[in-house]
Amino acid sequence: MTEVSVRFFGGPLDGRVQTLGDVEPVSGTVMRHVHLHDGPKIETHYQLGYTEESGWEYRLCGLSTSDVDEV
Repeated sequence: MTEVSVRFFGGPLDGRVQTLGDVEPVSGTVMRHVHLHDGPKIETHYQLGYTEESGWEYRLCGLSTSDVDEV
């Protein structure tokens, strides 16, 4: 598998680009990001999607589930 990059849209990770690693990307996957630096805990959720125009992207979503991956 070739290296796959994903871009984040919205929330504290907005604009970040990172490699998905050895994991096969699955559209609809939700990940949780917990921000603990210098203040209250901020928890955000991002949903993975793919478009032909922009490739893989995580978009901020309003889910509040415990069944998500942490980054």
